[in-house]
Amino acid sequence: MNSEQLTGKWNQMKGTVREKWGRLTDDDVTQINGKRDQLIGRIQERYGLAKEAAAKQVDEWLAGSQASHPKTHQAGG
Repeated sequence: MNSEQLTGKWNQMKGTVREKWGRLTDDDVTQINGKRDQLIGRIQERYGLAKEAAAKQVDEWLAGSQASHPKTHQAGG
């Protein structure tokens, strides 16, 4: 899932973000609004992580989210 897809699906994913990173507040989640860089920054702040560590968590979460919601393509015919 790329950043554009994250922004588009943010409302659907808010709950899983709060489950994964419970220290994020509702205000944090609202202000992030699907922006990957802002999500990373908030995780850094709330958990005291380096940017690289926060980015790794986000990227792994995004990869897992994509794997659990794969796009299905059906052949025409």
